[in-house]
Amino acid sequence: MTQEINLKSEISATQTGLRLDQALAELFPDYSRTRIKEWILSDAVHVDGVVVNKPREKVYELQQILIDATLEEEVHAAAQAIDLDIVYEDDDIIVINKQAGLVVHPGAGNADGTLMNALLHHCPDIEHVPRAGIVHRLDKDTTGLMVVAKTVEAQTHLVAALQAREITREYEAIVMGTMTGGGTVDEPIGRHLTKRTHMAVLHSGKPAVTHYRVAEKFRNHTRLRLRLESGRTHQIRVHMEYIGHVLVGDPVYGGRPKPPKAASPEFFDILKNFKRQALHAVRLELAHPVSCEIMSWQAPIPEDMVILTKALRQDTVEHPIEYL
Repeated sequence: MTQEINLKSEISATQTGLRLDQALAELFPDYSRTRIKEWILSDAVHVDGVVVNKPREKVYELQQILIDATLEEEVHAAAQAIDLDIVYEDDDIIVINKQAGLVVHPGAGNADGTLMNALLHHCPDIEHVPRAGIVHRLDKDTTGLMVVAKTVEAQTHLVAALQAREITREYEAIVMGTMTGGGTVDEPIGRHLTKRTHMAVLHSGKPAVTHYRVAEKFRNHTRLRLRLESGRTHQIRVHMEYIGHVLVGDPVYGGRPKPPKAASPEFFDILKNFKRQALHAVRLELAHPVSCEIMSWQAPIPEDMVILTKALRQDTVEHPIEYL
């Protein structure tokens, strides 16, 4: 079975001088570079109305991109009955409150038991949509809201909205250290130069912007509300590490927790036994890809973060002089 693919976009200033295949990979991240290259070579890509079939062709700001192609059904995962916390569903989209420990896509070390496997069981027709309709990711141990497209049309619109920064994604996080105020981290992110599984702030990376504000201060920690303009891998985790406030429990960027001075054994037990990054996608707002209605959802803070927050408050109460 095939699906007709019609994609439109525009080359941005930051993409000027890139190869066509590189630029298209940024513009349409839900399609693999191999597939994009195939489309270029098969005359499916138009630049300013002209077919361009050379992947290495340079592109420039404001050039108009049009892709008219067919997509063969491609599913690499089996349907599995896995419980999902579905917040909203209609004929076009599903909004899910993802639990900790659930990997989004099958991959090395996670051949099954993923969100994709669950979606294929819950909605079998979603096998006709690239990546089973998944348009953005959450890390394995990050909880919270994700939107999934049930049709190719919905997926195309949602991907375009993400690229245009028209989808609002807000997060709750608990970080190490007491922060005095909010701000913005505008630093590019790329693959770490020596650690393959890590990301890092790199001048050669892709643009990434994270806004944050202080929601609550504790003695040695801070609860933050964050909003993303971009969606780079590990973005919040990397940006918070970059400014010196790693997420509590982050196994990749956080290191081992150190007990605050005179902390109770009970409090330190809660802190050291928090085994995932304290990060939750709390709010999602978007224009429905078909009706264009503005829709918004909120996901309650998960129990482990609620327990951690209560412990942090209690520790702060017990040490008011040090806190002040």
